[in-house]
Amino acid sequence: MLPSSVTERLDRLAPDQRAAATAPPGPVLCVAPAGSGKTTTLVARIAWLVATGAAPGGITAVTFNKRAADEMASRVDAALEPLGLPAGAVRVKTFHALGREILADGGESVEPLLDREAVLRDMWPEITRGVLRRLDDAFSKLKLDIGVTAGEVGTDTEPGPIARAFLAYEAALADAGGLDFDDLVARALRLLEARPRLLERWRERCEHLLVDETQDVDRTQLRLALLLAAPENHIFLVGDDDQSIYGWRLADVRRILGLAESLPRMRRLDLTVNYRCPASVVERAVRLVAHNTERYAKVISPGPDARGRLILAPDSADETERLRRILGSWPDDGATRAILARTNAELMPAAAVAVQLGIPFRAPRLRLLSEDGRIDQLLDAAEQSGDAALPLLARLARLARAAGVDESPLPVVAPVDEQGTAPHQADAPDPADLRTLDDPLPVETGDILAALVGWAASYATLAELRAAIDEHRARLAELRRDDAALTLATAHSTKGLEFDHVAVIGLDAGRFPSARSLRDAPEPERALEEERRLAYVAWTRACRTLTLSYDPASPSQFMLEAFSEAELGLDTI
Repeated sequence: MLPSSVTERLDRLAPDQRAAATAPPGPVLCVAPAGSGKTTTLVARIAWLVATGAAPGGITAVTFNKRAADEMASRVDAALEPLGLPAGAVRVKTFHALGREILADGGESVEPLLDREAVLRDMWPEITRGVLRRLDDAFSKLKLDIGVTAGEVGTDTEPGPIARAFLAYEAALADAGGLDFDDLVARALRLLEARPRLLERWRERCEHLLVDETQDVDRTQLRLALLLAAPENHIFLVGDDDQSIYGWRLADVRRILGLAESLPRMRRLDLTVNYRCPASVVERAVRLVAHNTERYAKVISPGPDARGRLILAPDSADETERLRRILGSWPDDGATRAILARTNAELMPAAAVAVQLGIPFRAPRLRLLSEDGRIDQLLDAAEQSGDAALPLLARLARLARAAGVDESPLPVVAPVDEQGTAPHQADAPDPADLRTLDDPLPVETGDILAALVGWAASYATLAELRAAIDEHRARLAELRRDDAALTLATAHSTKGLEFDHVAVIGLDAGRFPSARSLRDAPEPERALEEERRLAYVAWTRACRTLTLSYDPASPSQFMLEAFSEAELGLDTI
């Protein structure tokens, strides 16, 4: 007989959730669409495993990121407390934290853990953001997707620029006696494969292994999970192929779709109800993502108590005016709200409008032009150069021309990147060898100067411009708050979150899906499907209202897939 706390927990589940939570141990894939209660189901399964005789020390749950791990650990501890178990009785880790624990248990050094960007900037102080990003992606692919070491790369008699950069980077890690984030998982996998007794010990600790967000795992993470679960394969994988949006992090939707090849006896159990979103949002989000071919066939229905609206917002005005109307349309109900875009750059007008209207907001991954210290350095340079009698705009334009900068003004608020750290000599290829990897940066120092030229048009003197910047910074410091009801974020950064009112902006042709991303993709059709999944994720963050903003003259392909042309002229679905 189950303890009452577990019985009550299971009784609160819907039939599909209960079937997954109490499925017999074995390889199970639980397909969990947005808003279907996957964490609730996972926690209930852990409680059920313990109540039916599984040793807590033999249960391990693995999540995709620390935020999810912290939330799940807290909920698992609360579920197991009535069973007399202390906090932490069941191991809940991210893949990287689990890898770190495995390495430490095997006597391997796990310190210092070095930041890849800091190491690369230390090696090449002049490295651009574009090169840094490409090297970061390439190094992760070598370590996690291809699974090679520096020693193996070093056997190439004619290494290219990426291979030489990788060898230099690995040498820098070795010189520091450290490892990077990817090494935590890659080295743990190699260690377990080389040490049978260590592997046996960790298989006992993972007798029942639960993996959250399986659609997001990379090749090495999946190999680690399957290695730990074998040979009994008491593994419970939870994921949603429709929410696989991290291809740039080496996730691949084909990995979750092909699990049966690695786990021949795998059972698939589907959660079928989206309890989060209004019925109209569920219907149109599903209609959109159903255009993908790389997905499981599935049924997704709205919850029985689903309420709320889907609001179509055709607007031919500029982005600033569109955003003013969206912010003004939401009820003053104190509810959470979010403006979601495909990129951070597209959120800049939203930040500008929020500042102008005095609306507090949180945007943890957004950095505005006025927050960059290089502005002050450029203004100092303008003050020290040229004839003080020259008008402000002319002085800044002269400085821009001297720096070879295009003076076409950029938005007053724009994303900026960190400056490099102190130089460090390394046996590495000349940065010139890496220039072929570069691409245009969102904002470099020259772009900030170009933006200042545009900003200065409204002011007569440097003193007036400095005062305006100071005033903007003070207002920004007052309005930018972690407890603000309004969130500005990219769709990528909000998976797993929800808000009462959501507006998705930029649903115009060429913007979402991104024409550039599709053009540059080696497999454009697969890239289009990931863009479609990203839109699905964005739309399904909404609990009460979803507003979709688009140019009626050129709506996104996704709008045309989810709505008829006649519907795109309406206000509410």
